[in-house]
Amino acid sequence: MNNEPIIKRTGLRRIAYTFVHSYNGVKWLVKNEAAFQQELMIFVPLVVIACLLPFSLLQVVFIVLSMMFVLFAEMVNSAIEAVVDRIGLEFHPLSKVAKNIGSACVTLSIIMSLMVWGTLLWLLVAH
Repeated sequence: MNNEPIIKRTGLRRIAYTFVHSYNGVKWLVKNEAAFQQELMIFVPLVVIACLLPFSLLQVVFIVLSMMFVLFAEMVNSAIEAVVDRIGLEFHPLSKVAKNIGSACVTLSIIMSLMVWGTLLWLLVAH
């Protein structure tokens, strides 16, 4: 094992590498993760629809943030799955628990986004 000290990036260089790593993560998700691809294909047209409907700016922001939270939850779920699979592909009850909890996070985020959409559409129709 290498005993040399790890030199961590600092300042603007660290920030720049953070964006590079984030970009690479999103690029991997878009290329390899079917659930993320599907959610992104729903996200883009719904953002356009939200902008076209007579919502206030604040309402559009709430809608977009709620849908971004779905993408965020899918990212976390995919990261959990990648780590579990890295450890081993054989069945283990804790691996199942981790993956199920990650999936529950995505499901909860979708329910939350549907509640935001439903509430704002109801307000739009009711007034």
